[in-house]
Amino acid sequence: MSTLNPRPLWQPDAERIARAKVTKFQVWAADRHGAPADGGYPALHAWSIAEPEAFWAAVAEWFDVRFSTPYTRVLGDRSMPGAQWFPGATLNYAEHALRAAATRADEPALLHVDETHEPRPVTWAELRRQVGSLAASLRRLGVRPGDRVSGYLPNVPQAVAALLATAAVGAVWTSCAPDFGARSVLDRFQQIEPVVLFAVDGYRYGGKEHDRRETVAELRRELPTLRAVVHIPLLGTETPEGALDWALVTDGDEEPVFEQVPFEHPLWVLYSSGTTGLPKAIVQSQGGILVEHLKQLGLHCDLGPEDVLFWFTSTGWMMWNFLVSGLLTGTTVVLYDGSPGHPDTGAQWRVAERTGATLFGTSAAYVMACRKAGVHPARDYDLARVQCVATTGSPLPPDGFRWLHDEVGADTWIASVSGGTDVCSCFAGAVPTLPVHTGELQAPGLGTDLQAWDPQGRPVTDEVGELVVTNPMPSMPVYFWNDPDGSRYHDSYFDTYPGVWRHGDWITVTARGSVIIHGRSDSTLNRQGVRMGSADIYEVVERLPEIKESLVIGVEQADGGYWMPLFVHLTPGSVLDDALLDRIKRAIREQLSPRHVPDEVVEVPGIPHTLTGKRIEVPVKRLLQGTPLEKAVNPGSVDDLDLLHFYEDLARTRA
Repeated sequence: MSTLNPRPLWQPDAERIARAKVTKFQVWAADRHGAPADGGYPALHAWSIAEPEAFWAAVAEWFDVRFSTPYTRVLGDRSMPGAQWFPGATLNYAEHALRAAATRADEPALLHVDETHEPRPVTWAELRRQVGSLAASLRRLGVRPGDRVSGYLPNVPQAVAALLATAAVGAVWTSCAPDFGARSVLDRFQQIEPVVLFAVDGYRYGGKEHDRRETVAELRRELPTLRAVVHIPLLGTETPEGALDWALVTDGDEEPVFEQVPFEHPLWVLYSSGTTGLPKAIVQSQGGILVEHLKQLGLHCDLGPEDVLFWFTSTGWMMWNFLVSGLLTGTTVVLYDGSPGHPDTGAQWRVAERTGATLFGTSAAYVMACRKAGVHPARDYDLARVQCVATTGSPLPPDGFRWLHDEVGADTWIASVSGGTDVCSCFAGAVPTLPVHTGELQAPGLGTDLQAWDPQGRPVTDEVGELVVTNPMPSMPVYFWNDPDGSRYHDSYFDTYPGVWRHGDWITVTARGSVIIHGRSDSTLNRQGVRMGSADIYEVVERLPEIKESLVIGVEQADGGYWMPLFVHLTPGSVLDDALLDRIKRAIREQLSPRHVPDEVVEVPGIPHTLTGKRIEVPVKRLLQGTPLEKAVNPGSVDDLDLLHFYEDLARTRA
């Protein structure tokens, strides 16, 4: 596959390589920790996976991680699951996130932007004051280390303050976005039994106000462990009876007190999409997230105090937690609360312009929507400060790379990254010192022994294989909530290759070390033994201007047959006639594989997604195999349940 794009789309110049933080880190680590002085990133990566203790010790020292109690060694037990990182050490994540307040008190830590697109700053001093007051209020409410604190909040400064105050106390944070319905929230929060709920009265999206007071009332009724509810009046409503007002719990001038907790102490709970059952409650540690995010944001994303980080996300997605960690590198973090396409498709570029973002992160779907809508970012917005455009959520198609190169700037570093909620980080993606090839992620991350394996567990190069990680990462879950024997955790990642993390994606690791993502391996298309990821089909089909979005499913049938339908959601005014059918099939045949031409192309009213925007493939496959809707999918995990009834009816008709 690497021979497809022999020439890079983008190449950093010598000056950019020299000033990159990962270059300076390598020189320093060579002097202090035995890293290779020569060979650039490939040599540094090889060392980081061969000598994980030396590498992670170097990361902790380079970023001046403050251990209030020193560690006895970097890595105790190396087995997966169960690796023990920095045993003996104590620290606090929030203390590191607020360090810049000591030297940059009056500079913005946060820039809050709503659909007016006018940035409103929150200074480092103000954020630190709010966290100090809020942490003191939590302690007065009886919140202790290990207690769970929940947020039903949009991407606003109050959410960041609540997360950091929770971490300061040593409690465990968890959040859902307010567009989640009550059932979706309860499927998550009831598992972990929070003692405090921070909740808004509503939110604004797409130019409209959405009142959520009834949903919050239901959450209060259904979460019996709550000791307190903190009301955040984004829509200006009165504080409900029995709730506390945000202004009261943050009205103080207390210095933050940072509970020093063990390295593996829980920081937050994230959730899997939960499309086929209760979402997995994934617990990650204060220390593991701290060092992993310092590495990712400080070395891979090349961020520091001079930078502004804008990543479009919501509090229901791990990218929000990742975004907040921009504070660890002293970076100003942009919190955009609103629709990604309001008042027009170019909205996110306008936010990048007005905030002076140096790294703009978004979804691959947004990039492709801009391409389809004829948006011209560089022509219409001043993006001179944008050094990097990063994408995640799904693989960025080659056309997306080329569009960014042509429409944002030939000198723009395009970083397609891929990771997962499971590690709240990236397995592969951004490297400021390496070239970018169209359709490829630049390289695996430092400290991440990423490989593609065949079914026999052998690594393959330039061939499609399972994404595996063969050594532990500090941000891997410490456990799942309510999984006392660890069986659910083990079965999620380690049942295919014992002791090796199998993530569930098809990838190609190329001979030059880059990575191509092909989509989920549990919804892989397998025609006559030839495997293909669904992302490859989407990339080709969605180039056609008539196709707004698509969904391809490979269905093994009871009679041994294999049915592969392609569902297409058309753009307004388009018609699925014989001419369009022919162009769809010809595009797949000529650009991909004759074997993967669909058996049927079906027009649908829409494509179902998870609440975080990912296409739902496996539940649709189960519906098409005859599984009843209530067993095929968790209804609280889907953005539009009515759409799934269409697929259920289709399966019934076919049967």
